Amino acid sequence: MFSYGLAALFLLLFCAGVRKDRRRFSNAVLLGLVVLFLVPALLTTLVRYDTPLVQVPVMLALLLAGLGFLVLPCLLVANGVTMVRKEGRRLSNLLSLLAGVTIFLLIGLAVLAATHHSTVLVGLSATALAVAAYVSFLFLCFVGYAFLYGRQKVAGDLDYVVVLGSGLLGGDRVPPLLASRVDKGRAVYEAQARRGGRAPVLLMSGGQGPDELLPESHAMADHLIERGVPPQDVEREDRSRTTDENLRFSREIMERGTPGYRCVIVTNNFHAFRAALTARRHGVNGQVVGAPTAAYFWPSATLREFAAVFVQHRKVNLTICAALVALGVLGILASR
Repeated sequence: MFSYGLAALFLLLFCAGVRKDRRRFSNAVLLGLVVLFLVPALLTTLVRYDTPLVQVPVMLALLLAGLGFLVLPCLLVANGVTMVRKEGRRLSNLLSLLAGVTIFLLIGLAVLAATHHSTVLVGLSATALAVAAYVSFLFLCFVGYAFLYGRQKVAGDLDYVVVLGSGLLGGDRVPPLLASRVDKGRAVYEAQARRGGRAPVLLMSGGQGPDELLPESHAMADHLIERGVPPQDVEREDRSRTTDENLRFSREIMERGTPGYRCVIVTNNFHAFRAALTARRHGVNGQVVGAPTAAYFWPSATLREFAAVFVQHRKVNLTICAALVALGVLGILASR
């Protein structure tokens, strides 16, 4: 009952947080805590029923969870190889490969500690697993809440549809990843226009990189106009180089053009939740929606987004990780 009570408490806090502002990472953590306390409580309750109709599904679920832990690193390594082959050897493309290798190393360390009966190895393994468990919990919170956040619908009238840039192909062409964002923005624009009244302004946001022949926002605007969007409904923000600048400079344009504006921000679905966190930090009045992304791109992109959020909250996260390491070291010293 205690676990059920904690789950209910965190569920209430989660609902209050979502009602106040959906664009908060604390909502993701609270939702994770609900699941963390609710699932074990449900499993404990179910296994008390002495009937195969209940126990068999529970055992199968536990077995699949165990197998999943072994299959996951294999899938991550395979995805990492695909990313390197299709996207190159940049660090951001190696994240799924590195994550898979790290899980294999943790499994190997745990097996080594169990077979050699060394207090030092046991302490190191326990410490590494504790830090990995904390980071994994935050990652699952991030993925779960990002999935829910991405399912929300656009509601109400809009003044602007802001599309975030992501780099050009060959210096002047809109690549498929960016085209999916621009096309999603056009779909939101057209849906709003069909509702009647004034159509929102499509605000393309992206400056010119060192290897680009023109600002991203200009190429994005040309992409829209070539597909029938009236030029007067397209505006360009062409100074930004990062997501932070995308949102900050776009907010300035929207505040000048329509005080009290309401907008929707469009990016790719793997980037939507972090963009929402950034929009909240810069006081942008609007929700974020995601455009489709190629399946092979998801794992590395999601890991990159999580890493960025983890670093944004580095004081808390690194303090907790350091505390877990310190406890592990103290445990090793005490056992010797």
